[in-house]
Amino acid sequence: MQKKRILIIDDDTRNIFALTATLRAKSFDCLSCTNAQDALELLKTDEVVDAILIDMMMPEMDGYEAIPRIKNIEKRVHTPIISVTAQAMVGDREKCLQAGATDYISKPVDVDRLLSLLSRV
Repeated sequence: MQKKRILIIDDDTRNIFALTATLRAKSFDCLSCTNAQDALELLKTDEVVDAILIDMMMPEMDGYEAIPRIKNIEKRVHTPIISVTAQAMVGDREKCLQAGATDYISKPVDVDRLLSLLSRV
């Protein structure tokens, strides 16, 4: 069985490192971008990406702006996008889903919940 490839988009390399280490230990393959613009460029290619984890609070282009742009890339319309945010306030989940995210997880990331979400991709 081929490993699922997860694209992690986060401006904090420590978050990328932690998520990558966790996911690789669970037999996922990981790619990462430290900003949304680089991620959009990557997603326009034929690179295999089974799911996307995106930090919602990034400089320049945040997740709320990036998610609709990702969904506008024809071959990525059905790619699951999980928003990852430290914003765990009432209404944040709805705001992420309105932007087009498939699901939402707050920081610090609950690994079991993340793996449960990724098991559906």
